[in-house]
Amino acid sequence: MQDTYVTVNGVRLHCVTEGSGQVMLCLHGFPEFWYEWKEQLREFGKDHLVVAPDLRGHNLSDKPAELEAYRIEALIGDIRGLADHFRGGKKIILVAHDWGGALAWGFAMAFPQYVEKLVIINAPHPAIFRRLLAEDKEQQAASQYMLFFRSEAAEPTMAANGYAILVETVLGELLRRGLMTEADKAEYVKAWSQPGALTCGLNYYRANRVGPPGPSAEMEQSSAAFGMDPAQMIVRVPTLVIWGEKDTALTVKNLEGLEKFVPELTVKRVPDGTHWVVHEKPAEVNGYIREFIG
Repeated sequence: MQDTYVTVNGVRLHCVTEGSGQVMLCLHGFPEFWYEWKEQLREFGKDHLVVAPDLRGHNLSDKPAELEAYRIEALIGDIRGLADHFRGGKKIILVAHDWGGALAWGFAMAFPQYVEKLVIINAPHPAIFRRLLAEDKEQQAASQYMLFFRSEAAEPTMAANGYAILVETVLGELLRRGLMTEADKAEYVKAWSQPGALTCGLNYYRANRVGPPGPSAEMEQSSAAFGMDPAQMIVRVPTLVIWGEKDTALTVKNLEGLEKFVPELTVKRVPDGTHWVVHEKPAEVNGYIREFIG
């Protein structure tokens, strides 16, 4: 695996790459970083150029201070810049999870000419998610953490005791089951400890006002569609959605009606997978991706 830095859209982004051939661009979520895709780098680097960036604000990439720098438009601009840098004029395979998935949905809607195939892992389509946040009590309850992420209490609480809350939420069960090691944990804590990284990751939620209706006027402005018209949210590229059904943050209702927005849709449900299915079931996830792109 090779480390490289690419300057696109006014920011310098750290990327890890493996292999050669058609580009597979892998976008991580929060609070992850490029390391989320280490098993995909190994597997698909056999016959693709796999590119796993640290998204802006994360780990070793640039961390703009202003909140507006984390608006969805700027983030999608980064993805376009990365694609232009690596793809050599050819279409890419786009693989994404969580916040990376939100960017990938938006990028595929805006720039379908760039994407041969789209793979989404536990990341809701924005039109469906917006409806659920507005109307569905179960998803509203599951998304309360987003209001906390947007509050001033988020950083000191999450950084306390060596990032104990993040360690437990993201890695706890994986460590107990032997699916991650103490060395993996050390890599995550190192990434979270990069100056400004935690605030910048939380700024994704703040800048785009993502979350359920909240108690204050500012929180009532929550959105998940980033100002987009649902009629413009059709994804016109073949799309695979892999969904861990035990995700406690994103309910399986996010799959209902998805075919209305994604005409060429394949869904693979993982009944015992959680939000962290990429780590829990790497062989199964890779198998689904391999079948889809093959």
